[in-house]
Amino acid sequence: MTAPMDARTPTIVQPRRSEDRALPLIDAPVAGQRDPRPGLSGLSTEALREWFAERRAPSFRAQQVADQLWSGRDVSFAEMRTLPAGLRAALDADFRSDTVAHTSVRPADEGLTEKALHVLDDRRTIESVLMRYPARGLRRERATICISSQAGCAVGCPFCATGELGFWRDLSTAEIVDQVRFWSRRLATDGRRVTNVVFMGMGEPLLNAEAVIEAAAAISDPQRFGLGARHITISTSGVVPGIEQLTAIAPQYTLAVSLHAARAGLRDVLVPLNRRWPAEQVVTAATRYAHATGRRVTYEYVMIAGINDTPADAAQTAELLRGRLAHVNLIPMNPVAHTPWQPSDAGRIGAFADVLRAAGLHTTVRRNRGTEIGAACGQLAAELAAQPTPAAVARRRQILVERSAVALRGADASSEAAAMIDAPAVVTSR
Repeated sequence: MTAPMDARTPTIVQPRRSEDRALPLIDAPVAGQRDPRPGLSGLSTEALREWFAERRAPSFRAQQVADQLWSGRDVSFAEMRTLPAGLRAALDADFRSDTVAHTSVRPADEGLTEKALHVLDDRRTIESVLMRYPARGLRRERATICISSQAGCAVGCPFCATGELGFWRDLSTAEIVDQVRFWSRRLATDGRRVTNVVFMGMGEPLLNAEAVIEAAAAISDPQRFGLGARHITISTSGVVPGIEQLTAIAPQYTLAVSLHAARAGLRDVLVPLNRRWPAEQVVTAATRYAHATGRRVTYEYVMIAGINDTPADAAQTAELLRGRLAHVNLIPMNPVAHTPWQPSDAGRIGAFADVLRAAGLHTTVRRNRGTEIGAACGQLAAELAAQPTPAAVARRRQILVERSAVALRGADASSEAAAMIDAPAVVTSR
């Protein structure tokens, strides 16, 4: 068997039109040379057995490697002393034991939140976050990890810090899984373990669907990481073919849809993929997933003061989701430097939630974590890449004010305002 390469062509196509793509505020750092060896954690159990069989090694050698790979310890091939030296050398020639070259961690919330900035072999940076939830009442202690699926993001939601970066590249299966392994090792030092994994970090997971589905399978495989499928959440801003791909295999993962607006013109501004897959199509596809799996779909809704938090927005959201197997999660916006917007206040969020609950929708309000360390996805990577020029930030803010004003007037943002976001006024960093 030939060892598979980490680089892959996604099965889901990237956005086609210029208005569907993120225009970065920051120049991408120059990429380094990629290591051609794939990460071992991206290999299925069967593929690992085949690799040993081709070398006429006993099948139990594959289990020995798997036991150490998923043990919660940082183990190099050289340290796998249960293997003969020749097999250790062969593994090192064909694979990497870890695809993360370096990681720095920032703590917040008195240690309850930690954010990691991972540097990959080509100097691209990605982020993941650990959120600890102490035991409370009948609820057990939890440790939730938010992981990235791409370096950068092509979608360009304007309230998201990753949008500053633009799209760099997809992550391989191993690069996704190794974020989980990193936190597993860190938690193991004080006797704790990962209880939940959410694909809500940098990137649009279902624009890298093949690697994300493979990574979720590795994380939930009892012979590998072994986390229950119902403890995994895969989010999407509305990639309908990716939702359909998940529905076809009907896993027990939770599907989370980044909704953020029910009005078409406004969602065109807040979630540019809406121009390709409108909210109605996304919700229909998500409902099919719910019926296939019996799992309630979560709809994420970032609350932005004066933009998408009006009584009319609440009523239209309730109408869009009424009668569906749905849970709505209202999230105060994390302030980001390149946007002119602020989070909705508690009163406005509460009133919005009341409308949804009156329509029979289960609704919760999320408390933001790690604001002092830039825990919103993309913030640390943007800091490391560069700072955008004041002119670039000012122009981006102006564009967002103009586009949201068009949407709030009820005009067709996709035609009148799309040209604004493509204007050559977003300049490079210093």
